[in-house]
Amino acid sequence: MLARIKALRSGLRRSEQKVADLVLNRPNAVISAPIATIAEEANVSEPTVIRFCRAIGCAGFQDFKLRLAGSLASGIPYIYSGVNPGDRAEDLSAKIFDRAIATLVQVRNHVNTDALERAITLLANADRIEFYGHGASGIVAQDAQHKFFRLGVPTVAYTDPHIHSMSAAILKPGSAVVAISHTGRSADIVRSAELAREAGADVVAITACGSPLAEVSSVALFADVSEDTDTYTPMTSRIAHLTISDILAVGVALRRGPDLVKQLEKTKRNLAEKRVQGDPA
Repeated sequence: MLARIKALRSGLRRSEQKVADLVLNRPNAVISAPIATIAEEANVSEPTVIRFCRAIGCAGFQDFKLRLAGSLASGIPYIYSGVNPGDRAEDLSAKIFDRAIATLVQVRNHVNTDALERAITLLANADRIEFYGHGASGIVAQDAQHKFFRLGVPTVAYTDPHIHSMSAAILKPGSAVVAISHTGRSADIVRSAELAREAGADVVAITACGSPLAEVSSVALFADVSEDTDTYTPMTSRIAHLTISDILAVGVALRRGPDLVKQLEKTKRNLAEKRVQGDPA
């Protein structure tokens, strides 16, 4: 929850940002405080506190407090100490591993399972699936396509905005798009998602809560990870996106049933022919 608030803060109203700052600075105090106290401490009205809760994806004030308490109860810090030039390999390793683990736990604890169920259903019933992404998200899109193409559905991954915009415009009902963006604010990705919806296709977004991409999608799966992607190459957000695409691929595979098992066995046999035979020892 703290990672989500930090990621969404810049898009909130100025009065809501005051509530966000209070929560980020004093999360444990907020858990036990009534709404009137929070409003007074943040110097805002009580309705503003409720609007803040809804703006970050909660049903209301009580839902927000429950989810915040669950986040803090995990005992895993939402921000890890940055690496330093003098770090030894063991320090660097520990920091990067801890950050990756904490990110996956955060996303797991806040994943909307109802949205996951809807996304899996859409993809399992699709007669064509296209994956869109740019930069690091483009690599995630290609990885997802590599998982899905073996499931017996025509798939393709596009990382060029001109190509996926043209493809989105000519999709047909029954097709599906998986649009991947950490910020959800890439204008080209958002526009292609809009074009796909206008063409009658469904759009599953893997993105940030409250983002423009989430707003135009059929189903949004949130991976709210605190990461400065304007300066640094996405790392932990990419891991979260890869894991969500794994969940979708496994879910679709299970939905497609016994016929898919036979197909996967056939591909495994073909791969076996390409391996050098011999004793691994």
